[in-house]
Amino acid sequence: MKYFETIKIIYRRALSFILISLCLLSLTACASSESQNQVVLSVLSDPKTFNAVLSQESPNIFGLTYEGLITENPLTAEKEPALAESWEFSDDKLTIIFTLREGLKWSDGKPLTADDVVFSYNDLYLNEKIPNNYRDSFRVGKKGDFPTIKKLDDRRIEFKITEPFAPFLDNASIPILPAHILRKTIQETDKAGNPVFISTWGTDTPPEQIIVNGPYKLREYATSQRIVFEQNPYYWKKDQEGQQLPNIERVVWAIVESTDTALLQFRSGSLDSISVTPEYFSLLKQEENRGNFTVYNGGPAYGTTFMSLNLNQGKRDGKPLVDPIKSAWFNNINFRKAVAYGIDRPRIINNIYRGLGGPQNTQESVQSPFYNKSVKGYDYDPAKAKKLLLQEGFKYNQGGELFDSKGNQVKFTLITNAGNKIREAMGAQIKEDLRKLGMQVDFSPLAFNVLVDKLSNSLDWEAHIIGFTGGNEPHSPNIWYTDGNLHMFNQQPQAGSQPITGQVFADWEKEIEALYVAGSQELVLEKRKEIYNKSQELVSDYLPFIYLVNPYSLAAVRNRFDGIQYSPLGGAFWNIEKLSVNDMTEEQN
Repeated sequence: MKYFETIKIIYRRALSFILISLCLLSLTACASSESQNQVVLSVLSDPKTFNAVLSQESPNIFGLTYEGLITENPLTAEKEPALAESWEFSDDKLTIIFTLREGLKWSDGKPLTADDVVFSYNDLYLNEKIPNNYRDSFRVGKKGDFPTIKKLDDRRIEFKITEPFAPFLDNASIPILPAHILRKTIQETDKAGNPVFISTWGTDTPPEQIIVNGPYKLREYATSQRIVFEQNPYYWKKDQEGQQLPNIERVVWAIVESTDTALLQFRSGSLDSISVTPEYFSLLKQEENRGNFTVYNGGPAYGTTFMSLNLNQGKRDGKPLVDPIKSAWFNNINFRKAVAYGIDRPRIINNIYRGLGGPQNTQESVQSPFYNKSVKGYDYDPAKAKKLLLQEGFKYNQGGELFDSKGNQVKFTLITNAGNKIREAMGAQIKEDLRKLGMQVDFSPLAFNVLVDKLSNSLDWEAHIIGFTGGNEPHSPNIWYTDGNLHMFNQQPQAGSQPITGQVFADWEKEIEALYVAGSQELVLEKRKEIYNKSQELVSDYLPFIYLVNPYSLAAVRNRFDGIQYSPLGGAFWNIEKLSVNDMTEEQN
């Protein structure tokens, strides 16, 4: 019997591989017929928008299509010039003047000037009618004042603030957008009085209409198939010999809705790089020489992965966002601690990450200089978890099922994004772990766009597993300010969406918010660390997010590219404009 089952499995795998190969044939043939001077990567889902201001997803296209005034080198963490060739602080650190490079142009050949910079900041990012993840990061000090930004001349822009603000320069790295194309979308409004910009540059926009300043511009988008980028002929950067960059002519993103499928595509030669999941690390490591690629290990990855319970006690149209029975559980700190103690993180590390990771105990990236190593997090301790639950009046029946003090069975729905095998596996394990505490968890992976809509718009969710990108700078008001755009465990409605009544913010939420305000104002590094250490302790104590595992940053990249400098912060292609293809005749496996 085992023999025939084995034959069936082999047959199914072979058939799957043939079908995948046939599906990729049109993409590969199209790509190879035009040029081999390209890179083919994969993404899990279709983009949600081509509008850089409105984007809430990662990865997104904007690292290829736009640049800001400055950038951060992911190897050194130093700020470096981009569209601005230089910047200068005033003696009191409250004014900074950026000077743009000469001769900057948009992808349509029009000049890029200080007008575009002032428009991008004042009319887009700081516009309260335009919901975006950037606006919160501009609020300075206890008053939450925004900077004043004005044009001095065609190349110089002045930013002025009223109080010291340590992350001042970080706000200079956001994408600059074209005023000559988009200004009219701010001046025009829809029936609800909102700028039509909010519906501008969706994914149905013809690629040629999207004007950019980065190394690449959109060439083609085929839903559920691919996104194709081509060189921006007006990109400002040149190599040491004065030759136009980027070197690589095209970038193709294949839309592959499963990490398993992406692996097959990479091994067949259809993809040039993939993020390496732990379950396939050993396999790919063994194939490095034969496959002519390198597996890079950057150590602990930037960013966080966590589980969260919906703490929002507000109502819409008189209806609670969260069932009041479940809301009472979720807002009980000992219930959240019981969940944290009940999750077997060592098992996640060993079984799902194959040992290629470690515990994540705080909201800061492990690689960040602000990560508080003294925060111990929550070791797996189901006995302690049950003790906390009993202490809060929860009870067990003879079948080991958990009920609250009013006789309601403890059950809730846990969601994450479908196609991400790691998160799907974590969700399945957490369901098992919490079953040992008597909780019934209905685990339901969703399409990423559906998940994002639930977390940011409808707010109709109970528990989720998701992650945030991270960096060296801890300032993240969009997450930790109570009205932040990503304060998702107790989210306020976004601009233009239905209002919420009866929302409650706990004292600890307000205290964390105050610490982030104070941390942003402190210019002395060691004092900043003390402030953010305290904020991490509070987050660990009150658990708005239950942090899970910090994986290693792993990627496999074909050896056909010169100039790869792998970084856990920027990945393999952070300097894509400088990379070049070294072997046009590489054999495909």
